[in-house]
Amino acid sequence: MPVWREHNHFTLLPESASFLPAMFEAFAQAERYILVELYLMESGRLADQVIEALVSAARRGVTVCLLLDGFGSMGLATHDRKRLQDGGVALRFFNPLGWHSLTRNLSRDHRKIVVVDGRAAFVGGFGAVDAFLDAWYEIAVRAEGPVVADWETLFRRLWASRFTRGECTRPAPRLPHAAVSESGGSMRGRVMMGRGYRYQAIRLSLQFRVDNAQRRLWLCTPYFVPTLSLRRRLKRAARRGVDVRLLLPGGHNDHLSVRYASQRFYAAMLKAGVRIYEFQPSFIHAKFVLADDWSSIGSCNFDHWNLHWNMEANQEVDDAHFAAEVNALFERNFAVSDEVDARAWAARPWYQRAREWLFGRLDGLLTRLK
Repeated sequence: MPVWREHNHFTLLPESASFLPAMFEAFAQAERYILVELYLMESGRLADQVIEALVSAARRGVTVCLLLDGFGSMGLATHDRKRLQDGGVALRFFNPLGWHSLTRNLSRDHRKIVVVDGRAAFVGGFGAVDAFLDAWYEIAVRAEGPVVADWETLFRRLWASRFTRGECTRPAPRLPHAAVSESGGSMRGRVMMGRGYRYQAIRLSLQFRVDNAQRRLWLCTPYFVPTLSLRRRLKRAARRGVDVRLLLPGGHNDHLSVRYASQRFYAAMLKAGVRIYEFQPSFIHAKFVLADDWSSIGSCNFDHWNLHWNMEANQEVDDAHFAAEVNALFERNFAVSDEVDARAWAARPWYQRAREWLFGRLDGLLTRLK
């Protein structure tokens, strides 16, 4: 398991109105290097802003490295890739789709990491697609302190791995040595990574926290199709008196089929005492967990697909003050959500049950690909 680092400072950045300006400000202030790793990037307003900021930094002498997933970046137009390359940005792609095995094509880099000068890191579920500007609810966390070096190490290892391929017109730059981040903070944190079935530190950490939660266990995920083991743990926690709540998408959803597949678990969860809230204002794409005074924020959806196939990365924080901020964020989101009533759910119409069965069966078939 990764080690805990002391003396950090973490800033919770809810919604794009908070984390996008903070990241663009960090890009503008960069002096040595900017490292960006994203799953989703497609041409549009936000991609234009990101490209402009990165090219501007590169032209003033900052080393800029952009690592994109080969599938998640398929919507990035050729002319935008050329803008990045011509502007001095080193561009690489993780595992581009090819004629190799199906399982290799299914393995994706789902991480979202930004590191600036080795002094600050941004982590969350964000991407450079226009949906994050006005249609999807997302959060991020800014990290300062010793954990930044761990985030940088994750990036550097993948950048140099055999699974990435460059499209640069010049050799990728040699990265400067990492800077030492000294935030003077008082928060304890650690960087957690998941890499499909090969390395599941995120899953194991979550299971430990679920099993040991004493007061509260609140989980937000856009795709609630958890493993059987996690479902059992959540129900056991609720039965022993822990306040277990799920914050899930409502009618606004980018994959309605996944929503219907997830709803087949509602009855058992409600029966065990788990409270379920469906977010109403927009599609909630955020992934964060609060268990007592421990929190985890990042890219992992905590569903069986992510845990098996994808590379994921979460920032864990063990701090009462930060937990109070995450608690307040959950409370604000619960207030604009509809809580699922157990009796009303038991009386749901036949066509709703049919959708749950159908998409549940499809989800089961996909699970067998593993």
